[in-house]
Amino acid sequence: MSEDKAARTTALGSNEDATRGYYDSSDVDAFYDAVWGGEDIHTGIYAHAAESVADASRRTVERLADRLADRLAPGRTVLDLGSGYGGTARYLADRFGCRVVALNLSAAQNERHRAANAKRGLDGLIEVVTGSFHEVPYAAGHFDAVCSLEALCHSDDRSRALSEAVRVLKPGGTLAFTDIMAAEDTPAEALHPVVSRLGVRALATPAFYLRLLADLGLDPVDFDDHSDQLARHYVRLNDDTRAREAELRTVISPAYVDGLLANLPRWVDATRAGRLRWGIFSAGAGHTVA
Repeated sequence: MSEDKAARTTALGSNEDATRGYYDSSDVDAFYDAVWGGEDIHTGIYAHAAESVADASRRTVERLADRLADRLAPGRTVLDLGSGYGGTARYLADRFGCRVVALNLSAAQNERHRAANAKRGLDGLIEVVTGSFHEVPYAAGHFDAVCSLEALCHSDDRSRALSEAVRVLKPGGTLAFTDIMAAEDTPAEALHPVVSRLGVRALATPAFYLRLLADLGLDPVDFDDHSDQLARHYVRLNDDTRAREAELRTVISPAYVDGLLANLPRWVDATRAGRLRWGIFSAGAGHTVA
């Protein structure tokens, strides 16, 4: 192995360790359960300003699933990269009757995911796999569709992650994902205070993803820009956290709550200043097969 490749591998391992440690934390788990609803921990698409974070996050899952609808049915299989608590996997299995492979780094999240699947009677359709989306443990052309919701923002090698997603996608399959991104003209250093908790050096941009998807041979490529939802989402998270501060301090360590109260306003400021972007990407993988 060359020195450069060894260095990249070491850095990627460190990045994944940071992500794993973040999501295995009992404080993080309690926060996502209490404020986000513990099912779909994504940026929401809000019908109105007072809508709950959980309901808006579920709408994001529904919109992304619409992009995969032509490829999913009983007997078809979809890969969910960075599957978290499994809300997307359960929605897809329940709506389409398809099989879902849910790949995720966090053993703690995966344990909770499996328990929820069993409780919902969906464990027969969903396989939860502990692993990395930088090295997907499946053969080329294995999946009818691949999806991911706000997981790539945790990667320091997004080209590799998406290359793996395309590798395991069948010809005619569909890739759909969301991610939190930087605006094209935002210097990386301007977002360092915001993204520090993600354990990455910088965020991608919409142009980066559009170019990469085209370079990977996907066509057509589409980006549904919902950046207008970001400010509303982070205002809701910030307001809910502050309103429930006393309650949260009974289930989350005081230091973590203090960190939230300091960090969330930075996200609000960044979204209001137009420094962040968010939306749904979808792309097709070549010709359709029966």
